[in-house]
Amino acid sequence: MPEAADAAVKGSRRNRVAAYTLFGSMGSGSAAIEAALERCGAPYRIVDAASWQPDSAWAELERINPLRQIPALVLPDGSVLTESAAILIHLGLAFPASGLLPAEAPARDQAIRGLVFIVTNCYAAISVIDYPERWCDGASEAMKQRIRRGTRARLHRHWEIFADMFPASAACHGGDAPGALDLLAAVVSKWAGARAHLGATRPAFAALLNRIDDQPQVAPVFQRHWPG
Repeated sequence: MPEAADAAVKGSRRNRVAAYTLFGSMGSGSAAIEAALERCGAPYRIVDAASWQPDSAWAELERINPLRQIPALVLPDGSVLTESAAILIHLGLAFPASGLLPAEAPARDQAIRGLVFIVTNCYAAISVIDYPERWCDGASEAMKQRIRRGTRARLHRHWEIFADMFPASAACHGGDAPGALDLLAAVVSKWAGARAHLGATRPAFAALLNRIDDQPQVAPVFQRHWPG
């Protein structure tokens, strides 16, 4: 079959594949999932939904995720995945050619370990910084600020530990495109002053994160989420 005809057939097959539905918002963790879907070449649509956007698809999000957290991904079969690490692992396994997860088991195990580390120790801290009142009933404004300062210091220490354990993340050692761990690290480190802190304490790792931002398959997504 001629190359042009072959490409047309492949494109037609892809267009017939049922799409993923990604619930997310600009500047949120859904950016990592959007970039991963682009890496996979999977068709998807985005539904704007976030607690800070009351005019968004808030009620629809709550029906599929009672925690009302984003990102949430509706799979082509109608099932729902929440939790960023779980979504990225699913995509890496469902699209092995994407390189989101390493092909070799030892490296893949470490990538999964890194994903769980970020969501457990770094991503979770952002919720405390954003909403300290959820974690201390009746907290005064002064107490909220103390909680934020303490949580931010601990978050920054967690990023230092991550940088020391994963000095080059899953795909960017010798790979030519970022993997799932790269994408999640690049997104979550954008919050709460983590990039600036790493620039001062772990400059080589901060430079790696900046290179991930600039990767051709990542930059357009990140520029939509963080314009300018």
